[in-house]
Amino acid sequence: MPKNLVIVESPAKAKTIEGYLGKDFKVASSYGHVRDLPKGDKAIDIQNKFKPTYEVTADKKEVIKQLKSLVKDADMVYLASDDDREGEAISWHLKEVLKLKDENSKRIVFREITKNAITKAIENPRTIDYDLVNAQQARRILDRLVGFELSPILWKKIKAGLSAGRVQSVAVRLVVEREREVEKFNTKPSYRITALFDVEGKTLSAELPKKFETQEEAEDFLKKCLGADFSIKSLEKKPGKKSPAAPFTTSTLQQEASRKLYFSVAQTMSVAQKLYEAGKITYMRTDSTNLSDDAMTAAKNEITSAYGAEFHKSRKYTTKSEGAQEAHEAIRPTDFSQHVTSGDRNEQRLYELIWKRAIASQMADAELEKTNVSIAISTLPQTLSASGEVIKFEGFLKVYLESTDDEDEDDESTEKGLLPPLTVGQILNLTEMKGRETFTRPAPRYTEASLVKKLEEMGIGRPSTYAPTISTVQKRNYVIKESRDGNERKYVEMKIAKGEFKKETKTEITGADKNKLFPTNIAMVVNDFLVEHFPNVIDFTFTARVEKEFDEIAHGNQNWEDMIQNFYGAFHTRVEETSNVAREDINTSREIGIDPKTGKMIIARLGKFGPLVQIGDQEDEEKQFASLKKGQFIENITLEDALELFKLPRDVGNFEDKKIVAAIGRFGPYLRHDSKFVSLGKEYDPLSITEDEAIQLIKDKRKADAEKHIKTFEENEEIQILNGRWGPYIKFGKNNFKIPKDKKATELSYAETIEIIENQPEKKKGRFTKKK
Repeated sequence: MPKNLVIVESPAKAKTIEGYLGKDFKVASSYGHVRDLPKGDKAIDIQNKFKPTYEVTADKKEVIKQLKSLVKDADMVYLASDDDREGEAISWHLKEVLKLKDENSKRIVFREITKNAITKAIENPRTIDYDLVNAQQARRILDRLVGFELSPILWKKIKAGLSAGRVQSVAVRLVVEREREVEKFNTKPSYRITALFDVEGKTLSAELPKKFETQEEAEDFLKKCLGADFSIKSLEKKPGKKSPAAPFTTSTLQQEASRKLYFSVAQTMSVAQKLYEAGKITYMRTDSTNLSDDAMTAAKNEITSAYGAEFHKSRKYTTKSEGAQEAHEAIRPTDFSQHVTSGDRNEQRLYELIWKRAIASQMADAELEKTNVSIAISTLPQTLSASGEVIKFEGFLKVYLESTDDEDEDDESTEKGLLPPLTVGQILNLTEMKGRETFTRPAPRYTEASLVKKLEEMGIGRPSTYAPTISTVQKRNYVIKESRDGNERKYVEMKIAKGEFKKETKTEITGADKNKLFPTNIAMVVNDFLVEHFPNVIDFTFTARVEKEFDEIAHGNQNWEDMIQNFYGAFHTRVEETSNVAREDINTSREIGIDPKTGKMIIARLGKFGPLVQIGDQEDEEKQFASLKKGQFIENITLEDALELFKLPRDVGNFEDKKIVAAIGRFGPYLRHDSKFVSLGKEYDPLSITEDEAIQLIKDKRKADAEKHIKTFEENEEIQILNGRWGPYIKFGKNNFKIPKDKKATELSYAETIEIIENQPEKKKGRFTKKK
């Protein structure tokens, strides 16, 4: 038996490490956290300095049993969980549960899974860092106290099943406030002048630097340009340079993978985790942009051999974020000579992004020549401007250019490309000049990645908390990520070409959003309640200050019990005061106006199954209800919109002598026919769908259902063989069962089906769980 046992967090990591350590070492996995605070009020003893009680979680009992038997046979146990607070806490929990003594256990850390890093870690063990453990405990205990005391208040005052959390509620607040900014934004028009010139068969694009505020001014300017001469007034060439971005931190990786690869934040972390566990990249939870000397040397060698010595420039980056641990490294490849990697397509794409970003950070600046051109107009004092840039030396651009979140002003923005050959005094031939009405835009709604960026800028959360926070606010139905169609808007476009002036009104789509974060009605109500009654918990600067206090605990400069006591006293008093607030004083409903038919008040409010409008008050026995549509908010729905909703449910027509009804339910718009339901996609409006369209949808649904059904058995009609997204499967009650590859779904007998159900392998317990 091996004398040494190494315990890591995931089986994938265990497999990689065991290959490096040889026969004297056994590597086992704890599958993440093994103990946690139990549910209920017995977890934290508030009277006794917030002493926590931990329990081995149900899904880890078997794991602990196996680890205990391995510990019995080992002379030395190495606790090798991740090198951060969460990892330190896991090592401490393992030491406690496995009853390890100092003389037969050591803590080792590494931030990349390579033979060199693992060997070094084994040669330089340390003891558990209790300051880091206490920082993690403080976060866990404080977050439990906030959730445990706030959630019941939300249940009593607003709606059962709601939850609040120290970081999640701040994230929700940001999304709610941004939505209100967008709603209240008053668009202002202005007029942008652009011109195209023909220079010896090549096009030169130019623009008037100043926009006009009125249509009259723009029209006047264009008309004065009719018949004018245009010439190059000045040409200014000056050298410029671009520098590469720093290597990735957790937050910048999430942003760039979102922009370039369209990954969600959770997907980025899951793919990065696989790359880390396979030994391809360094640890993916970091807020440091630092690269080790060894990594810088490896990058230099790769750049020199792949591109030449002139492409290399050594750079040390320091991290802006407070509390960043500079001893840690940025996310980088463990082997710079590997430009690509194995694994699935997403692993390959993310690896390539990490490789390019890290390599580019050690490359020379790109050298540019910028040319600014001023164009004189014979009939006016104003000048038009054109600009272009030429890359004189590619430098890091040979490998990588960072994307931005900026949304283009409009499609016609002039690109800084190559300019045709020009000389001062040269007469230019005008092809066309446009004056286009443009509109100011509100700040864009957040994407997952831009919300992470905002949280990081504000000092809220840490690398290990961004992804879970973004997932939590969506799981709790406070925030939804979706794409929404824009609205048509008219704009004026004026043009001069070939000596003529034309003016026309055109239409464009504005306000379309792709994969943006929208708050739900419940988020707005909960947010307003928390802002009013718990300003401390949901205050941005307060939340950032709490993060700094966790850092102080981690550095051994603050006692964790004192830190929680300082917070808890005032917070608990506030909880007690708020429990006296009457439910009717909480703004969960709004009077919209009078229904012209009944003369009764229409109210928008939160119902048991979501937001609704209601004719008549709660006591009214004849009150009517209608659900709000997606994107409608209690706080700003108009009387006109509300009256439209009462047109539903609506009789659409008849099919097979049975009525077709269109309505909106808790899961969106639908058709009801013969006690069956058909969901309506966003291309159909329940208020305007025609009888023919509805009949076609009903037929399509029947066809899809028929194709889905392969077989049922007389012996037990609850057992069905169905066609699913991933191929045929067996459905029995609420459970689904895989059909073995050697069996044909259409030929399965009842006996064979029962055998498959009974012998279905159990799902593995204790799967690796992501850190909370």
